[in-house]
Amino acid sequence: MFDVVVAGGEFASWNPTITASRQVSPGEIGEGTIFEWDLRGFGTVRQELTEFAPNLRVRIVPHTRSLSGGHRFSFTDLGDRTRVDHELEMIPKGVFRLMAPLMTMIGRRNLRTTVAALERRLEREPAD
Repeated sequence: MFDVVVAGGEFASWNPTITASRQVSPGEIGEGTIFEWDLRGFGTVRQELTEFAPNLRVRIVPHTRSLSGGHRFSFTDLGDRTRVDHELEMIPKGVFRLMAPLMTMIGRRNLRTTVAALERRLEREPAD
């Protein structure tokens, strides 16, 4: 499960809110890896992996003038299954604060779509 969430270069293959995705930093996926996503409603956004603790947690942080925050995923081993907790923080910056209601609406819609797509993708993932 963790591997699916940190493989940001593959998000467009399963997430309908992302029309294209690619890893732009070289090397293995880990702390500081940079991806670029063409994100519905927001355009092209660079994303960075932070708080990288394999199979425990990761945060995907957008690099954009309009927003700060990001997606934090926490993974808890429950023996026969893994619990995935997802926290989304979207904080508009500068003049984009005026667009907060619209950004919130787009973000919520994209989040619902992403959660459903991630569930479908993880159901296809073989158990370790």
